[in-house]
Amino acid sequence: MSVDQVQNIGDGGEGEATAGEGAVAAAALRSYPVAPGYRLNVRSGPGTNYSVVRVLAEGARVTINCQRTGERVSGPYGTSNIWDNIGSGQYVSDTYILTGSDGYVAPRC
Repeated sequence: MSVDQVQNIGDGGEGEATAGEGAVAAAALRSYPVAPGYRLNVRSGPGTNYSVVRVLAEGARVTINCQRTGERVSGPYGTSNIWDNIGSGQYVSDTYILTGSDGYVAPRC
């Protein structure tokens, strides 16, 4: 496509999202279920050596802000070193979250 065939449909003003920003925003709003039958410890960092800051109830859903590597643990969805950040200073092992992937589904922290 040549440059003269590109059509600007917005004025680029404040409040308009580009296609890339929209995809990131949509991913950020997606929530994932905790494995059925589990009350999940939420920790202050990406490992079981970090303190428990709260416990998610059975049937809870989480929004993953970003993901990072940490302690390798096993859970109902396999073994992984991926930890999901679900809030400021709040991490859960990805092995307890049904994301539909063995890899990253959110930006890295």
